[in-house]
Amino acid sequence: MAERPGIERLLELFAEGKVAAAARLITILENGGEDAERVLDSVFHKTGDAYRIGFTGPPGAGKSSLLNRLTGRFREKDHRIGIIAVDPTSPFTGGAFLGDRIRMQAHSEDPEVFVRSLASRGSLGGISNCTDEVIDLMDAFGKDMVLIETVGVGQSELEIAEKAHTVVVVLVPESGDGIQAMKAGLMEIGDVFVMNKADHEDAESAAREIQDTLRLKDIPAGEWEPRVILTSAREDTGIGELVEAIEEHRRYLEAGGHFAGIRRKILRSRVRNALMDRMERRLRQSAGVRDLLEQRMESVYKGEISPYKVVRELEELVSIQ
Repeated sequence: MAERPGIERLLELFAEGKVAAAARLITILENGGEDAERVLDSVFHKTGDAYRIGFTGPPGAGKSSLLNRLTGRFREKDHRIGIIAVDPTSPFTGGAFLGDRIRMQAHSEDPEVFVRSLASRGSLGGISNCTDEVIDLMDAFGKDMVLIETVGVGQSELEIAEKAHTVVVVLVPESGDGIQAMKAGLMEIGDVFVMNKADHEDAESAAREIQDTLRLKDIPAGEWEPRVILTSAREDTGIGELVEAIEEHRRYLEAGGHFAGIRRKILRSRVRNALMDRMERRLRQSAGVRDLLEQRMESVYKGEISPYKVVRELEELVSIQ
């Protein structure tokens, strides 16, 4: 059996545009650790050009079918597409429960479309913990547009706003998604709202409900006013209007010089999250922290001390170390 190439060789093949190398590097990113950091250190200088579109909304809204249609339209405009589909985690393997090839069979033979499923692995934000890193890799791989589909977990969808230039909220009429979107805070992050399954008898009234709610928002003059689009992924209707709404939002960002600010927001969030992850990992690995927790938790259980006192003791221990 041939020996698998090391990271340096994979990076060389990646630079040559080899899809297999990119796929292997994504697996390394999913596994995390020092190897993942080596990969990111090597490719980060090539990032920053891809336009990021996030698709979020409740389960069953038809996000995957919509992405399939949109990918075809974007390819007609010669965009090089990366797709990240975040799926529920399999309880047996820990991997993505649904396969990217099932979703995107129509584009699986297109060399300019790179699709990858990621497992959410318990993330509460509807995305995988390594989504940012995989976006970077697709960006560095020359994809000028990256589409990110969240897993669809209801009220925990808001993290996508820290990763995308344009956020598309996909809803359907039959489940009262308009009300659920308001409760979940999706109304605050959406740049474009899609009422999918437009052939449903309640689709137009549901779209008007969303539109009326958006009109109640106090949007300052000159700022972006979210669009509401009726689509049917099954019937392939409204897709052109959705493409235009996304492109219109992109033109708005370009004209207003907003891209630099969005990139700074994304990167600041990345550094903060990476710092918190590393600190948490170091705390978990500290024998002193584990010992103190084991000693003091019994007192917490008995109500003798509060959890906050334990935290203060841990802070003192860490500062001493």
